[in-house]
Amino acid sequence: MSIAQNLLKIKSTLPKHVTLVAVSKTKPVTDLMEAYEAGQRIFGENKIQEMSEKWEQMPKDIQWHMIGHVQTNKVKFMAQFVSLIHGVDSLKLLQEINKQAQKNNRVIDCLLQIHIAEEETKFGLDEEELASLLSSSEFMEMKNIRIVGLMGMATFTDNRNQIKKEFLHLKSIFDGLQLLQTENCKLKTISMGMSGDYQLAIECGSTMVRIGSSIFGNRN
Repeated sequence: MSIAQNLLKIKSTLPKHVTLVAVSKTKPVTDLMEAYEAGQRIFGENKIQEMSEKWEQMPKDIQWHMIGHVQTNKVKFMAQFVSLIHGVDSLKLLQEINKQAQKNNRVIDCLLQIHIAEEETKFGLDEEELASLLSSSEFMEMKNIRIVGLMGMATFTDNRNQIKKEFLHLKSIFDGLQLLQTENCKLKTISMGMSGDYQLAIECGSTMVRIGSSIFGNRN
């Protein structure tokens, strides 16, 4: 099947309230344009340089999501155009995003990445770190970022029960923060679920799924 056919097939299975991020990392602009022509407007990249190059070449009504781990020294290269940064896992990174957003006269939307997997390698805040970040005076003072939700990645395993447990854990953290509505923190998005487990993620409360290989085919 073509990229356009894959995309439309997946979109037809998604509930109205779920946003599809087409994970286009390592894929050429021609592939992204095929998805664009089929109506896709949100693309996810994991390398800032690659995302910047595509942003320059492609239509300007596209929303670019940074889904990879972000180094603070690279934030300035995407601050002008990025729509949503998925993997914010420290106060230091948030401060840098706030600083660069200010320079570009913007408010940048962010998701806080929560560590829900059993694997040690995955990035993310634990619940204590999350609570202390959200209650810190430094966070309260930031005017150029907006926390719009949480993101998490489940353990890479075939055990569906474990994945489900981790997704539900993220949903319960999200639900617990619903009372927290400040100027720069209004949680409405739970980003969880990828090509292999997005249907399970949606059942567990996901409102944003990141799908790459099921749309574009396997990466080279």
